[in-house]
Amino acid sequence: MTNTPSTNNSPAAHIRQTAEMIRAAIPEGGLQNPESDTDSTGGAWRISPEPFPLSPTTVAALESLGNDLLEFYRAANRLYIDSTRGNAPDWVTNYLNLGKNDRVQDLGRLRRYRASLPSVIRPDLMALEDGRLVATELDSVPGGFGALAELSRAYQDLGYELVGGNDGIPRGFAAALQDIAGTENPSVAIVVSNESDDYRSEMEALASLLQESGLRSHQVHPSMLRLHEERLQAQTSEGWLNLDLVYRFFELHDLPNIPKIDLLIYAVKHRIVSITAPMKAYLEEKILLALFHHPELQEFWKHTLGTEVYFRLQQTIPQTWIVDPQPIPPGAAINPPLISNGKQIHRWNDLLGLSQKQRRLVLKPSGFSELAWGSRGVTIGHDVPQSDWDAAVETALNSYTVTPYVLQEYHQSRRVDVGYFDFEANEVHSLQARTRICPYYTVADGEAKLSGVLVTAVPSSSKIIHGSPVSVMMPATASKSAVI
Repeated sequence: MTNTPSTNNSPAAHIRQTAEMIRAAIPEGGLQNPESDTDSTGGAWRISPEPFPLSPTTVAALESLGNDLLEFYRAANRLYIDSTRGNAPDWVTNYLNLGKNDRVQDLGRLRRYRASLPSVIRPDLMALEDGRLVATELDSVPGGFGALAELSRAYQDLGYELVGGNDGIPRGFAAALQDIAGTENPSVAIVVSNESDDYRSEMEALASLLQESGLRSHQVHPSMLRLHEERLQAQTSEGWLNLDLVYRFFELHDLPNIPKIDLLIYAVKHRIVSITAPMKAYLEEKILLALFHHPELQEFWKHTLGTEVYFRLQQTIPQTWIVDPQPIPPGAAINPPLISNGKQIHRWNDLLGLSQKQRRLVLKPSGFSELAWGSRGVTIGHDVPQSDWDAAVETALNSYTVTPYVLQEYHQSRRVDVGYFDFEANEVHSLQARTRICPYYTVADGEAKLSGVLVTAVPSSSKIIHGSPVSVMMPATASKSAVI
């Protein structure tokens, strides 16, 4: 590891200096954290003096998972299109269109980008005791990778080799943007809406990293866009810039609130500018995880994905059910079967009144909602009183046509020890933790490349693994001695 010059050569002073260098790398405004009133620079995030170790076996699994998930998105895109054309069950589009107005549905079907897929993919992975990596969620417009790029650079400057390689995020993201734009030197606007403002600082930092690599990239507010002489332009510190590509960092359910959105949609429809991720709300639904396990679609998935990818994803994507209150015929039951601690759930009302042991279940909005990001809207059954669980079930059933919910079995990641630096005590503390592993894949030339891994560690007593003042966030490194 590279030593940083210091007037105090004691081990404690060196570790503190290391931790301070890492903390200083966090983008101004901190890492996005809707659950905290303070940001990382104010001490709301614990800093590890070392990256999180992953075994070579786990790193290899992460590297191969990216292309499996890309194939999953490709198959899901085809399933939706086939369903709209009558070549797959119509209930597929009925599910995926729930809560979406005609405009959003029409945007998802634009011929302009019919085959387009997300350019950045991030699963939320739990490393289980049995060694499996389970993807409890998939995100195709993820936050966090701008902050990961900054954090990674700090650890690399300290001499660490990280999973994804040196500057993996900006290099991979630049390649993805060049691939979408179809040119080596596109002008790119990372458009961040008011609703996504918590992420603005890290997107600004990422745009700066892209500029260092020679890519003309700027973070802009949607109000800074205009059409001029049949070109979409963004107002930047350098003046008005003709754009080739927009990286969409806003949610599609926020469209009515976004300034200049009509102008941007016009430019996309008329091929004035390219956009990624494509405005396909159906690819941002957790319902897709339930459809992957739906009995009537198994032949489609096997045929489209191929046997090897299909069976690997069977181990990765957990059983997920759509909380559908429509009447189930007599003699039928929820399928695939839903059994929790020995109790079979035949009707969704059977979820009411479950014991704490039977409530090892997670209830969450599917996607097209302001409740569907972070940990908003998530209810973990065995972590709340029965009355709160019953109320959450009633909410899910009653909001089906506007905000559908999905149900998953609760998956608990294995315990590990994570070190973090206590700036007040001036020493490293050990935290018995559970972790969420978030690999970021950037897509170019039809391949999903692992460009970096962000690990979030929380106290082992926490049921939800999400950024909080007591969490530790760090990039990953490969280590033969790692327990995961």
